[in-house]
Amino acid sequence: MHSRHERNGIRLPRLQHVSLSIKDGSQEQIRAFYGGLLGFREKEVPAILAPKGLVWFDAGDGEMELHFVPDTHLQGAEESRHFCLEVDNLDVYRQKVEQAGYPIIEADPIPHRPRFFTLDPSGNHVELTTILDDYRNV
Repeated sequence: MHSRHERNGIRLPRLQHVSLSIKDGSQEQIRAFYGGLLGFREKEVPAILAPKGLVWFDAGDGEMELHFVPDTHLQGAEESRHFCLEVDNLDVYRQKVEQAGYPIIEADPIPHRPRFFTLDPSGNHVELTTILDDYRNV
């Protein structure tokens, strides 16, 4: 059966998260707005990223998330405002991006979640990832 999330039998990339910057120290206000006011459930941040003060929320079915990053941690291109697409075969997409002439921007590793960034034609950062296992408690 053909799914609207498939083309030619290949599962299309899925929106995994949107990452936005916040003022350092505003985490409790973000929790009150997105968790308290809007009702999103806060999600545990992977242990490797916890020292950065990130706040994550579940934002729908599956693995769709909202990520909030304190602006003090937005120094590298890999950490700027972006959205993330989850793909089944990251190597295939890496090759497609490279062959099309777009840059590959390596990212800090997260266990069980290989990833890289690229830039779209307008210079927007796009993260591509494959989720291999539970990466939150590693």
